[in-house]
Amino acid sequence: MTEEDIIKKAEKRVKAKKGFYAHLSSYVISIGFFFFVNLLSSPGDWWFFWPALGWGIGLASHYIAVFGFFGSKDDDWEERELEKEIERLKRKRNYLPEPEKDLLESERGLEFKELKKERSEWDDQDFV
Repeated sequence: MTEEDIIKKAEKRVKAKKGFYAHLSSYVISIGFFFFVNLLSSPGDWWFFWPALGWGIGLASHYIAVFGFFGSKDDDWEERELEKEIERLKRKRNYLPEPEKDLLESERGLEFKELKKERSEWDDQDFV
């Protein structure tokens, strides 16, 4: 994919997102207006719900067309998720014991002088 193709694709994606947000804004403003008209004209009969429902279905389909289900419309989404999972597993692996790290501390030549104190040598200041 050339740089020009990438720019065209990015521009198209930004235009689609902008269109969705314009649609969302008009939905919120219009349904808010319908609500107040309904509230003032016939508060016992909530008819504004029906246009809100119908338009909401259209808005939801517009969202899915632009962003996909749960925002997964992006073509590279699967690749990015795979890379994230690989990085997460690599980080996790660094925290897990490797065969060399599994050795006891004493086998590596490290000494814990504090733990070697005899029980009679401990005093109240040793405990938190």
